[in-house]
Amino acid sequence: MAAVALVQGASRGLGFEFCRYLLFNRPPAAVVATCRNPDAAHRLAALREQHPDRLTVLELDACREEDIASAAESVRAAFGKVDLIINSAAMLHPSGKGETHLRDVSAQGVISTLTINAVGPLVMAKYFAPLLQKGTGAFGQQPPNKEKQHSGIIVNMTARVGSIGDNALGGWYSYRMSKAALNMATRNLSIELGRGRSKIVCVSLHPGTVKTDLSRPYHHNIPNNKLFSTEHSVQCLMNIIDTLNMYKTGKAYAWDNTEIPW
Repeated sequence: MAAVALVQGASRGLGFEFCRYLLFNRPPAAVVATCRNPDAAHRLAALREQHPDRLTVLELDACREEDIASAAESVRAAFGKVDLIINSAAMLHPSGKGETHLRDVSAQGVISTLTINAVGPLVMAKYFAPLLQKGTGAFGQQPPNKEKQHSGIIVNMTARVGSIGDNALGGWYSYRMSKAALNMATRNLSIELGRGRSKIVCVSLHPGTVKTDLSRPYHHNIPNNKLFSTEHSVQCLMNIIDTLNMYKTGKAYAWDNTEIPW
């Protein structure tokens, strides 16, 4: 059976580009694209028209556990497995800008950002891990040691600002905290899902600063050579995904394949 990749948060930005890349560069892999409002995801609908036999679009709000459970059941019924999950949906802050000072912090802002950036990917793992354990290890690399071979891969999109050890500037309380929490979830998942016969690779990947709606308020402060297109970032990240194995699980990597300190 063909490989199955699922992209959570696929209507725009990196998520959409991951879907496009997989469809054009990884035939005959099936791609499952999830987003909060498929009816409004016009670019995704156009992509589905181009690849009606390979692209499935499902409604999924990463903040709603019932949506995640329902999507997992739909994927189970249609495919019976998943080989790769990319958790791409993210929020900088409900206001669209990170908090510069402590006075800008609100409880609801922190809660909303944590929910979509950290809780969502964790709950995704809860419901999709059984399908990843039925995967065929179609993505990444399989070492000769059969005990270290994997059945599936979870990729959580992190950010360098989520590194506690790398934090020298402060600010962006909600976003930094959410990505640090996501990294801890990745680490925890790598331990639990690395046990048993059907192992799952779990990593956090930092895409660099990408030309997306999330980073738009800060584009003017970033040199052109450090502001990536979605195409460039996804190509770099897929190059990393192609090398993943159980020896690399539980870590965070930047777009250039350098390891990021926790």
